[in-house]
Amino acid sequence: MPSATAILADPIYKEHWTGAGHPERPERLDAVLHALEREGAIKDALRIPVRAATEDEVALCHHRKYIEVVKRDVTHGPGALSTGDTEISPRSLEVALKAVGGVLNAVDVVVSRKTKNAFCAVRPPGHHATPVRGMGFCLFNNVAIAARYAQKKYGIERTLIVDWDVHHGNGTQDIFYSDGSMFYFSTHQSPWYPGTGAADETGEGKGKGTTMNCPFPARSGRKEILGAFQGKLAPAMKDFKPELVLISTGFDSRMGDPLGQFTLSDADFADLTKVMLEIADLYAGGRVISVLEGGYNLSGLGAGAAAHVEALRNVGP
Repeated sequence: MPSATAILADPIYKEHWTGAGHPERPERLDAVLHALEREGAIKDALRIPVRAATEDEVALCHHRKYIEVVKRDVTHGPGALSTGDTEISPRSLEVALKAVGGVLNAVDVVVSRKTKNAFCAVRPPGHHATPVRGMGFCLFNNVAIAARYAQKKYGIERTLIVDWDVHHGNGTQDIFYSDGSMFYFSTHQSPWYPGTGAADETGEGKGKGTTMNCPFPARSGRKEILGAFQGKLAPAMKDFKPELVLISTGFDSRMGDPLGQFTLSDADFADLTKVMLEIADLYAGGRVISVLEGGYNLSGLGAGAAAHVEALRNVGP
């Protein structure tokens, strides 16, 4: 019997080259895949195919002028985006489009109920990408585009986006800050890059109350982060009632990561995943799509991802 969890992972995601010594490097994909293979998580999984997102799909969340900037920078520019701290190489645009497109394929698979949930091991990551700017290793916002795509194609009226990366997903927040159909919840280290995500940033206009930030100091861990999921997010969902759950899955909140100072363990990631599955079962027909963001200690990244996927795979019928 096929696994409850579909997997998106493809060698193309290694072709985005960030330069020697860069923390967001191609070996991250290998670390995740090797860990999943060791745990047997891939052999029976539905494999999600890769495709390039169209410009119209990317434009669901990004201004077309910014898309043109990415095209120009990759084709003619220096080794970094002109908008911020994101290294690029000749195939970066192609890879980023295939990261987005692969995640949209995951939406298709999960929303059409061919599988209960999906884990997308993609790079470059996306949650720092705003409508007009790539930054923080990100070109296009994979999770945000997936949320808007599900809304447009399938009529999903309310989507929950949860972000447990150690860094605040400023791009995702910016995209949906005035949009009451998307609930953005983030736990992150503060003060830390990118300097956003204060607790009083709660949305505006139609989106007032649909952004919930839980900033924590360095060395925070299970008590603070799992406590926020159980004590703040879960109660808020009783009113919001999401029809789809997306996760910006950053493993740089794990202990020992070089770009974060949180202390989550592999067991903690499994328990966070279980909270997400419980919310999805209550309101969203169990539909969860998880998309890789950060995680820069290779062994820690692999171990955290394996624990997360194992929890996804153990979801009930």
